[in-house]
Amino acid sequence: MFDLSRLGTWGDLPFFADALPSIEAALAGQQFLPPEHQVFAALERVQPEDCRVLILGQDPYPTPGHAHGLAFSAEEGTTPFPKSILNIFKEMESDLGENPSSPDLHHWADQGVLLLNTALTVRPHEAGSHAKLGWSELTRQVVARLDEAPRAWLLWGKHAQGFGQDLAAYHLKIETAHPSPLSAYRGFFGSRPFSTVNQWLMDQGQEPITWVGA
Repeated sequence: MFDLSRLGTWGDLPFFADALPSIEAALAGQQFLPPEHQVFAALERVQPEDCRVLILGQDPYPTPGHAHGLAFSAEEGTTPFPKSILNIFKEMESDLGENPSSPDLHHWADQGVLLLNTALTVRPHEAGSHAKLGWSELTRQVVARLDEAPRAWLLWGKHAQGFGQDLAAYHLKIETAHPSPLSAYRGFFGSRPFSTVNQWLMDQGQEPITWVGA
């Protein structure tokens, strides 16, 4: 079902031989989001050696036309913005004094920000519907691969934090509430993750992320 030719070195993860076939069988004949060719877009866009920051989401936006394979990101022209990314941009405005005009976060990915959902598919209009399909094994393997060298980890909400419990001490790990409307006021707002990540990257001798603009 899925074209794995663009995965690069991610394709070496055991998940693709061991677990993906059963997921493909479960999805056969079903409608799901994002479109089939975008399901692995996050991994295709950021190879392990290029990843500087990991942001973990939960599952794709269930509204048709929104999700395109990058966690929290939405297709250009999506209006209104999904509520989680709207809150992310509110915090960015507070932290950096500006925020993007588009919900499309491909420019983050192009700078080494891996925007990975822990479930890569969802049934239309049914949030969380594929949470137990088996995608979490891919998340665990990606996390293990990225644990091998220092990186910045933005773990928003207990679900994401559960995948980062055993990370090496040399990472920057920022754990806060999730940016959803239900929890953003419980610690996400005011956490200043964007400036914190950039300061850490510069301390590592790396270029900061240009969060706003291309």
